[in-house]
Amino acid sequence: MTKAIEVTDVTFKDEVIGADKPVVVDFWAEWCGPCKMVAPVVEEIAQEYDDTIKVAKLNVDENQAVASQYGIMSIPTMLVFENGEVKDKLVGYMPKDKLVNKLGLK
Repeated sequence: MTKAIEVTDVTFKDEVIGADKPVVVDFWAEWCGPCKMVAPVVEEIAQEYDDTIKVAKLNVDENQAVASQYGIMSIPTMLVFENGEVKDKLVGYMPKDKLVNKLGLK
């Protein structure tokens, strides 16, 4: 059973930029209510689509360098990376079906 992986300022380059498939990075914080709402959705997507995408989570309070580098101003924000580059940005909570559609997984 695949889970979303935790990435940090230190591991971001290897886990996300250097990934061999698209990566969805969930930028979140412990105190964020909408982040807690989207967390189970992110985990379900990580499990159901692990052959298609990699799912990562980055705590913005503990990893401010990466959050700042990508201009994360509100959370939850999800960035979709392909070949090391940002291809899409999704801000705010969205239900699973909408998120799956936005990610092009259906």
